Amino acid sequence: MQDVRKIARERMKGFCKVCKECDGRACSGEVPGMGALGTGASFRSNIEALADYKLRMRTIHDVSEPDTRSTVLGYDLSIPVFAAPIGGVSFNMGGKISEEEYITSKLKACDANGIVGCTGDGVPPFISEAGFGAIKAVNGKGIPFIKPWEGAEFFEKIEKAAETGCTTFGIDIDAIGLITLAKMGRPVAPRGVERLKALIEKIPGQVLLKGIMTPEDAQAAVEAGAAGIVVSNHGGRVLDHTPGTAHVLADIAEAVNGELAVLVDGGVRTGADILKMIALGADAVMIGRPFSVATVGGLEEGASKYIQQLTGELKSAMVLTGCESIDDANFNIITDVLGQ
Repeated sequence: MQDVRKIARERMKGFCKVCKECDGRACSGEVPGMGALGTGASFRSNIEALADYKLRMRTIHDVSEPDTRSTVLGYDLSIPVFAAPIGGVSFNMGGKISEEEYITSKLKACDANGIVGCTGDGVPPFISEAGFGAIKAVNGKGIPFIKPWEGAEFFEKIEKAAETGCTTFGIDIDAIGLITLAKMGRPVAPRGVERLKALIEKIPGQVLLKGIMTPEDAQAAVEAGAAGIVVSNHGGRVLDHTPGTAHVLADIAEAVNGELAVLVDGGVRTGADILKMIALGADAVMIGRPFSVATVGGLEEGASKYIQQLTGELKSAMVLTGCESIDDANFNIITDVLGQ
């Protein structure tokens, strides 16, 4: 991974510094780019929130070969991870590789290693078009995310997404605050429960809503008929000064009480981070920026190496916390900064 990161640093120069610790401090306010909005506080909050939880090490047990597999939204996963929908290589990542190379490499790596990749959406049509092509290349095993556009555009893209053979459709409802879209004259709009329900009923598959940060919105997602949610502040790119996702996750998971799948993103970098999020109530995590760095730096091989690294780290963390399976990861394996 060191070589992959070195190449990524060269290719992403001026857009991402590929810091040793990806914590948002060096890229505050760099939007477009890989940074966060304004002061970058929301990005940093994600990192800090995860750091507030510690793993309780256990060494007297019989777990030597933990089972990292899980099934989420009907997908059988080798580890409970989805590659988050990040696109826009030309204006976010330096443009040294094409959008098609980037997203196809990422999804192929995910498919080859037993997880699922997601694709993004944006104003330039090549972002979603490249994503649809990538999902077709992995025989529909991908999740296209469509922004909540007003008018005919939303369902035109849903129709194209359906042609890929996918079974799940994502809507990143947190995109209503993206300044990049507003600057391009293409703002997106929020929707209340009834409008969202009517929207979901017309989509030919299960729907995943990304951008949930409160129990109230999580319960609204259940009411609207979503199959799953992603607890997310959009990587700190839409609203400054939000809490970190790890701090709100447990309350949200408790509020939905298993009525839909709960995914979470924000600051997840390692296998230990994955295990913490599962223990806090997530069914799976989404990982964004590290996947982009790995893919830009090494295309399919780079993304595969990162997945393999995560798998090794997760197994190690499970052994050292006494977790024989993913289902064993719960509040008993973590403590907060106060040791509670």
